[in-house]
Amino acid sequence: MSATAHAHVDDHAHDDHGHHHKETFITKYIFSQDHKMIAKQYFITGVLIMGFIGIAMSLLFRMQLAWPGESNVFFEALLGKWAPEGVMDADIYLALVTMHGTIMVFFVLTAGLSGTFSNLLIPLQIGARDMASGFLNMISYWLFFVSTVIMVISLFVEAGPAAAGWTIYPPLSALPMAQPGSGMGMTLWLVSMAIFIASSLLGSLNYIVTVLNLRTKGMTMTRLPLTIWAFFVTAIIGVISFPVLLSAALLLIMDRSFGTSFFLSDIFIQGEVLHYQGGSPVLFEHLFWFLGHPEVYIVILPAMGIVSEVMAVNARKPIFGYRAMIASILAIAFLSTIVWGHHMFISGMNPFLGSVFTFTTLLIAIPSAVKAFNWITTLWKGNLQMNPGMLFSIGMVSTFITGGLTGIILGDSTLDINVHDTYFVVAHFHLVMGISALYGLFAGVYHWFPKMFQGRMMNKNLGFVHFWITAIGSYGIFFPMHFVGMAGVPRRYYENTAFPMFDELTDVQALMTVFAIITAAAQLVFVYNFVRSIFYGKRGTQNPWSATTLEWTTPMEHIHGNWPGAIPEVHRWAYDYSKVDENDEYIIPGQDYVQQHVPLFDGEEELQH
Repeated sequence: MSATAHAHVDDHAHDDHGHHHKETFITKYIFSQDHKMIAKQYFITGVLIMGFIGIAMSLLFRMQLAWPGESNVFFEALLGKWAPEGVMDADIYLALVTMHGTIMVFFVLTAGLSGTFSNLLIPLQIGARDMASGFLNMISYWLFFVSTVIMVISLFVEAGPAAAGWTIYPPLSALPMAQPGSGMGMTLWLVSMAIFIASSLLGSLNYIVTVLNLRTKGMTMTRLPLTIWAFFVTAIIGVISFPVLLSAALLLIMDRSFGTSFFLSDIFIQGEVLHYQGGSPVLFEHLFWFLGHPEVYIVILPAMGIVSEVMAVNARKPIFGYRAMIASILAIAFLSTIVWGHHMFISGMNPFLGSVFTFTTLLIAIPSAVKAFNWITTLWKGNLQMNPGMLFSIGMVSTFITGGLTGIILGDSTLDINVHDTYFVVAHFHLVMGISALYGLFAGVYHWFPKMFQGRMMNKNLGFVHFWITAIGSYGIFFPMHFVGMAGVPRRYYENTAFPMFDELTDVQALMTVFAIITAAAQLVFVYNFVRSIFYGKRGTQNPWSATTLEWTTPMEHIHGNWPGAIPEVHRWAYDYSKVDENDEYIIPGQDYVQQHVPLFDGEEELQH
């Protein structure tokens, strides 16, 4: 970036800082254009509120699976007419599964994770006053907020919320008369997702432009922290793939409301032939999964970036294989767009095409394995600081490896046929995407909480309680689920009492449900710790983790513009930990790290990473 452009950015930021004192409550906390405040808005809306709703839904349908047909006081209180005499109605079961998946994948893991940490960290870690466009950033959050409101409203419509699984396959999603959950609830689902995609695209474009154009002097692409690389590439994947889901949603709306038949053909309802012909539900599968599989990496890549940063800081070692990590992020981004067909092996796909998707799916395991190997090697012989952020980072590596191994089975077209649409699939993606991404999110919250809330620290002991219950509980839920799936139990079934061969697995369902309730309770510990620490947390130092990156050079008191004076200039990469001179002494005596803005010392060479 030219010196003139830098001067312009600085001048603009000082103007903003000058107006900072005149901000009203509404402009500072509600319609804020400050990336740090918008990050908090995303976290509160996406993670704390929508996450709570999503987890509550999962507990409801897990209780139904564990104790099918039994009266439950929670069902009667929360579901009303959908649980006569406390027994859950079959229609609402599918609706709960649908809304749980939608909320967790899109609103919590996509918007909550990327929206929070991309907004918080991109300007701070690259040395920028703010995002490229604060106004667009604000608009992207408020579009997200509107989409969450519409999705929540859909829970209360007369015929019930959308009910077709989170993948909303036609014809259940395309025919309003198909079932109660195909009516107004489905229409609101589609409208909500269209607005959500607009929000996501605005945010992603902002992130890309900010990383490319607003890096401070000396911050080359190979000096960026891996967090920024992950957020940057995630934004690119989103810009490529989300419009495809938008097109699928718009075509569905046309099928539902305007008599077209993009996804419908030869439909019979109660013996009556409908006029739809020429469409194909498999076309919808292609459009959905062209986003749906990159979506997995839109969710997991930010968590990978966060874990890479937190692990290097707390191992007091440079991240192992920095350039290999960047290459693996880029390889994952490319390969994620050419593997979507492995979700469709039993859709009647040509076997040759299936073999192509098998090959590309198994290929994507290579860059994923590179990342896992590099994390483990970063830990090897490190001076490990076992705080909650570090524990969640290590936990993420564990769940990513265990969940990823089952992906090799599902990625093989021959093996997948046996376990497709069973609980084996549910166990796989919850571990490799859901739990791993949540661990990355928690690691990021514990690590950057002081940066979000003026130097206050979260309670470490409560963090340990949160981690251990969550870690044991997560495996308690999803490890047995693999065996339930291999036994053939199908997913999305309201109950399996019609199949005597599954009777002996009812106790396993109950065990998983008990673990789910305990794990959900542990999240209340996190929420209590988070909220209490905002007001009463101990004050830490400006750089509490002794980290090298630029965000820890900003003052603890938030200002709109991040740095009160000139933006620091960068002279070294982001991972100068435990760097020694020719006498095996630390470069800075008594300090095992050197921050990025510190110039190279006489005779010092920048690491060839």
